[in-house]
Amino acid sequence: MIELLFPAILGEMAVILTLLFKTPLRKLVIMALDRLKRGTGPLVVKTVAGVIFVFMSITVYSVTEIQSRPIDSLNPTDQILLARHMLEASLMGFLLLLLLMIDRLHHYIRELRLLRKTMEAAKKQNRANEDGKSEELKVLGEEVSRLKTHIKQLETKHETKEKEVKSAEANVLALKSQSEGFLVEYDRLLEENQNLRNQLQSIDQSLSHSDTKKNM
Repeated sequence: MIELLFPAILGEMAVILTLLFKTPLRKLVIMALDRLKRGTGPLVVKTVAGVIFVFMSITVYSVTEIQSRPIDSLNPTDQILLARHMLEASLMGFLLLLLLMIDRLHHYIRELRLLRKTMEAAKKQNRANEDGKSEELKVLGEEVSRLKTHIKQLETKHETKEKEVKSAEANVLALKSQSEGFLVEYDRLLEENQNLRNQLQSIDQSLSHSDTKKNM
């Protein structure tokens, strides 16, 4: 039994060391463990572990039974058997422990791989989102620049129209002042015309009156 336990323990230790360090051999070991955990592999492993546990329990019971005997009744053969059983029990326990460590290491390595893949996918998604956002920001920046240019053009047109309105208002005020001057001049001319008519009428009356006197 011991001759089988030592190679098994050494093999498990080699597998653990292979899993601990990143080497090309680790991929092969992980692939082998993946295949081992498919189908009937887990059942076989559990059966072997169960058998080893049963043998370990029997060995521990034998150790306990030998130790429970009186010391005086133990002969050299019993002492050799006791030492052998204790060594076998220790090796079988160590074998099961290493088997559990291999299972957990394989599980954590797979979880780590899945986590890395998830993180890489998330990074790619974030990069794609950032690229999309940068493109969107670029489009928005161009739109803002276009709107600013359009606003400047509208402001220029507004200033031009405002100047035109002010110029038109000034022209209206000038025309209004000119028309008022024309009205004043027109009133003055009407008044002068009326005065001239009055003077002509008075001259006509004077001439008529003088002609009347001559005829008499």
